[in-house]
Amino acid sequence: MACPCGSKLEYSDCCQPLHEGKDYAKTAEQLMRSRYSAFAKKQEQYILDTWYPSMRNDELNLKKDPTWWTGLEIVDTAGGLEADSKGEVEFIASYTVRKKEFKLHERSSFVQEDGHWFYVDGQLSP
Repeated sequence: MACPCGSKLEYSDCCQPLHEGKDYAKTAEQLMRSRYSAFAKKQEQYILDTWYPSMRNDELNLKKDPTWWTGLEIVDTAGGLEADSKGEVEFIASYTVRKKEFKLHERSSFVQEDGHWFYVDGQLSP
């Protein structure tokens, strides 16, 4: 099965090892892709665990969320490589809610601490 993140890799060779805690994201873009896949697969704990602690919500309820994530396009990245402590990823995520199509365009900020990347926050584009 293809990974939801759009990498063209199989899920088992892409985001699944991250979701299962067998590996961790090496770059901000890899974390962004794995978080998108986690939203698509409704894996709440992974999303919470990869959210910067001081910025995260206490809980998510994706099981009842009618959103279906249908595609991810990475527009730009700045920093966010293995040796960096900060990075940004601009993306467009496509999704549907009750048969209506939408796009979420965001520039997300990430930080790396102790070898692990975390999502901090994002700025939405109109």
